[in-house]
Amino acid sequence: MAEPARKTFLFLQGPHGPYFAMLAQALRARGHGALRININGGDKVDWPAEGATDYRGTFRNWPIFFDDFIVRENVTDLILYGDCRPYHTTAHSMARLRGLRVHVFEEGYIRPDFLTLQKDGVNGNSTLPLDPDWYREQARGLPDIDPAAPAIPSTFRTRARNTMRNGLASTIMRLRFPFYRTHRPHSFLLESVSWFIKLVMRSRDKQASATAWEGVKDKRFFTLPLQLNSDYQIRVHSPFGNMRAALRFVIKSFAQYAPADTYLLVKRHPLDPGLVSWKRLTGRLARQYGVGDRVVYLADWDIGALVERSLGVVTVNSTVGTLSLNAGKPVMVLGDAVYKVPGIVQSTNLDEFWSAPQSPDMTLYSAFRRVLINQCLIRGGLLSEEGLAMLVNNAVKRLAGEPVRSVVPTVHRLAS
Repeated sequence: MAEPARKTFLFLQGPHGPYFAMLAQALRARGHGALRININGGDKVDWPAEGATDYRGTFRNWPIFFDDFIVRENVTDLILYGDCRPYHTTAHSMARLRGLRVHVFEEGYIRPDFLTLQKDGVNGNSTLPLDPDWYREQARGLPDIDPAAPAIPSTFRTRARNTMRNGLASTIMRLRFPFYRTHRPHSFLLESVSWFIKLVMRSRDKQASATAWEGVKDKRFFTLPLQLNSDYQIRVHSPFGNMRAALRFVIKSFAQYAPADTYLLVKRHPLDPGLVSWKRLTGRLARQYGVGDRVVYLADWDIGALVERSLGVVTVNSTVGTLSLNAGKPVMVLGDAVYKVPGIVQSTNLDEFWSAPQSPDMTLYSAFRRVLINQCLIRGGLLSEEGLAMLVNNAVKRLAGEPVRSVVPTVHRLAS
C-alpha cells in the first residue's frame, strides 16, 4: 500500500483549550506538517508548541498576509473552528481560491459526545443537501449511535477554566496584537463581571425555575430554547440578527395562533452570560401581546425534561432541535439548519405549528442521523482528557485519511 501523501495543515482559531495543539502534535507524529497563525493572546497560550506565527497587522491587510503565508509554506489544508468569524471567512475564501482543502470544526450537530468536523463549511454554510431521498440512499448500511456507548466525561469547571485562561491572555497581550478586535459583541471584562453576578444568583434562579416548572409541568406547553446573541447561528444563519427579535417573533405568533389552553416555556441558554435580562424581556413581550399568564420563563432547568413533556419545540436553529428529534418531538425551525429536512421538521409556518405540530418521520431521521455521524461528526469531547484523546484520534483519521486501529484511545499530551 502506498504511503499517504504528506500534508501541511494550517490551524487558525480553535476552541478554548489545548485541543488544536494536541491535534497538531498527532498529525506531526504521522509525518504531516502542522502550522498555526495566532491572531490574539488567547490563541498564543492555547498553542504552547512549535510552528506558530503571530499576526499583528490590521484586518484590512489580513487577506494579503494569509495568502502570502499559505503559498510560502505550501499549505494544503486549512483548519478552522467555526467559519463565520471575520478572519475565518476571509481565510476560507482565500484558501478556496488557492485550491486548499478546508475542514471546519464546530460544536456537535448532535450533542453530547460529538464534535462536528465537516469539509467546506458547517451549519448554514454546509454543503449537505436537504433532500430526504439522498439521506435514505446514503444511509444504507451505516451504523447508528450505539445506545450502550458510555457518556464522555465533561465538567463546567474545565470549560470555565479554558475560557477564563483564553480571555485573560487576550486582555493581557492586547499590546502584542494591537489591531485585533474580538468577533464577540461584548468585551471579556464585561462578560466576566456578568458571569460572576450570574453565578452568585444561580441558587435563586434555580429555585425560581423549580417553582415555575411545578406550576406548568402537567399542562400542555411548547418550548422555546434561547440561543446566544453572540452565536453566528443567530447573527448570520437566521433572519433575525439577534435573539431579542426571534423571541418577539415567537411570542407574537404564539399569542395570535396558539390554542388557548397551551403555554410557552422560554428557556435561557446555559452559557448565556446574563448581559440581557431575558426574564424581564420575556415578561414584557408576553404582557404586550396579552399572554402574560401563558408564557413561562425558566432560567436554569434541564432542557431534556422540558423537551420530554413538550408538545413541540420552536428553535431558530439550535442543536436542541436534534435533541428534540431524538425524542420524536415536532420541531419548528425558523432559520437555516443542517437538519431542516422535509419530513424531519415542521413543513408549515410557525402560525400553523401551534395548532398542528407535525411529528418527525423517525425512519428518515434515523437515516439522516447515520449519515451525519458518518460524514460530519467525530466522537469525543473538549472538556476531559478522555474526550480530548478520542477527538484527537478520530479527527486524525478524518484529516489524514489513515485508520486509527486502537480500540482504546491513545492520550496525546502536550509536550512540556
